[in-house]
Amino acid sequence: MRVVTFGYQTWGHRTLTAALKSGHDVVLAVTHPTSSHPYEQMFSDSVEDLAQAHGVPVHVAQRADDALIDAVHQAKPDVILANNWRTWLPKSVFDLPTHGTLNVHDSLLPEYAGFSPILWALLNRESRVGVTVHRMDETLDGGPIVAQQSIPVGPSATTTELVAATTELIEPLVLSTLSALAEGALTDHQQDPARATYFHKRSDRESRIDFTASAADIELLVRAQSDPYPNAHFRFRGERLRVIRAHVSRGRFGGTPGRVTVECEGGIAVVCGSDAPNRPAPAIVLDRLRLDDGREVPATEYFGTRAGYVDEI
Repeated sequence: MRVVTFGYQTWGHRTLTAALKSGHDVVLAVTHPTSSHPYEQMFSDSVEDLAQAHGVPVHVAQRADDALIDAVHQAKPDVILANNWRTWLPKSVFDLPTHGTLNVHDSLLPEYAGFSPILWALLNRESRVGVTVHRMDETLDGGPIVAQQSIPVGPSATTTELVAATTELIEPLVLSTLSALAEGALTDHQQDPARATYFHKRSDRESRIDFTASAADIELLVRAQSDPYPNAHFRFRGERLRVIRAHVSRGRFGGTPGRVTVECEGGIAVVCGSDAPNRPAPAIVLDRLRLDDGREVPATEYFGTRAGYVDEI
């Protein structure tokens, strides 16, 4: 089969790697231009470099303009593989190949269509995350599923760990999917719209700590916003503090959520929400912080004997 790939960053790189290993003829790799945006430096394996190293023609574009559409037509693909292609593809592109376009999405569709699916899934305490291969159609992540694989979510997992683990699923899943497609053995499973969920892009607002939440929820947010993702943060006396590591206290603390209190279990305890005003509940113990100047310090070093309330946003 003649294969064209659309992809970017590590996800697109793993998909192109699988296509190159499949024994099929990779006739074009389409990717986005390199960006200086901090997000683009995360998981930043280059699709363009990989394609060039294997003599595969590359087309670099931000979106499906006339030049991109023409390049795909000229390539005469039997199938397109897409993974982490960021902008809309018209029907004239995804329906062009004989076997259509297969999109690789890092969630267990039909749940978690959209953006940052693994991070959202972790925050929702899902027991498993994974990767889905589905046929691209005019709905976002909504076409029939042709392959899917999952991994368990451990009790102390971070988003970074889960992303790394799910990217390891991409190559074998794409290879098996291409093999089944070539043999005429690929089976479509329609997505159940009643189970479908969609999540939006995350912003700085989603990383902000709300101390009226439970300590368990805040500890989970810290793990979800693990490096290199934007860290969970709050302000204290005007300074933005990013939380690198925290844990739930063994003892309970009463009072006002957001009150920075005392040293506890190696860190600094901050009062969190409970099921009734002032009722004691576990605190979030801040263990390690990142300051505005980029330094990482123990929370005990930063706060010393300073107590008080976190700043209102």
